[in-house]
Amino acid sequence: MEGVEHRIVKVNGINMHVAEKGQGPVILFVHGFPELWYSWRHQISALSSKGYRAVAPDLRDYGGTDAPDSVTCYTCFHIVGDLVELLNTIAPDQQVFVVGHDWGAIIAWYLCLFRPDKVKAVFTLSVPFTPRNPQMKPTDRWRAIYGNDYYICRFQEPGEIEAEFAEMGTETVMKALLTYRVPDPLMLPKGKPFGHSANTPITLPSWLSEEEVNYYVTKFNKSGFTGVINYYRNFDRNWELMAPWGGCEVKVAAKFVVGDVDLVYHMPGMKEYIHNGGFKKDVPMLEEVVVMEGVGHFIHMEKPDEINNLIYDFFHQFD
Repeated sequence: MEGVEHRIVKVNGINMHVAEKGQGPVILFVHGFPELWYSWRHQISALSSKGYRAVAPDLRDYGGTDAPDSVTCYTCFHIVGDLVELLNTIAPDQQVFVVGHDWGAIIAWYLCLFRPDKVKAVFTLSVPFTPRNPQMKPTDRWRAIYGNDYYICRFQEPGEIEAEFAEMGTETVMKALLTYRVPDPLMLPKGKPFGHSANTPITLPSWLSEEEVNYYVTKFNKSGFTGVINYYRNFDRNWELMAPWGGCEVKVAAKFVVGDVDLVYHMPGMKEYIHNGGFKKDVPMLEEVVVMEGVGHFIHMEKPDEINNLIYDFFHQFD
């Protein structure tokens, strides 16, 4: 991408690849699964042209960032720690704007919960803040609702899904994940992930080109999927570690956007939580919830102009 600078920053014991463009107040863009800094390409271009410094790291094990071997090195504290040290390096003694999608939204909420002093305002996509349920571990709940073929449940056994992904090939896996655009839960039955064979053609939507897919494929061919799936293997560990924060509110100005075809929006109880007061109770400074009609999970790529405008309009009031 023209004008984007790339560098390696040492943070929290690892080398982190960071892409950035522009001058002005910092917007930290935090990507999700199975993505990269590159997923924010439309936002980086648009927001940097409007007077912001767009900063988009590859999270640990993604793209050009180091990948620790141990599963336990991918807890919420490790990931937030990486970002806090990145901010200490690139924007010392400053509050920044934060944008997160999917896992990036989860991490953005954790960042606001742990270090609200670092965040001026947060804009999240797809995943709202979710309070800790002290009665049940996350994977037990998902297994009870969806069964063992649910993708997060399939991700729990080290090496198993990686072997199936390797058999399918990185290109097929990336296309299947990035084009998943139905409100139903993602199921990965053993021996037949995504419900079809590796040879089944996958048609790309208008917002995703072969060239763009190839960028992801090249990066994931080098890194593999183990580290990025380790985030999911820490859901229960995060649940245990987060006990001291049970019942705490996120006290940062926030805005949330989701597509009405996003599978997250259709998880049991999610719409009720978002719209019936629960979300606002947990995030008292939540300014607005926007539900975009006919839009799926990868909302920032599917509707970049609309998302860019929403981000700018929200953050601009704090300048």
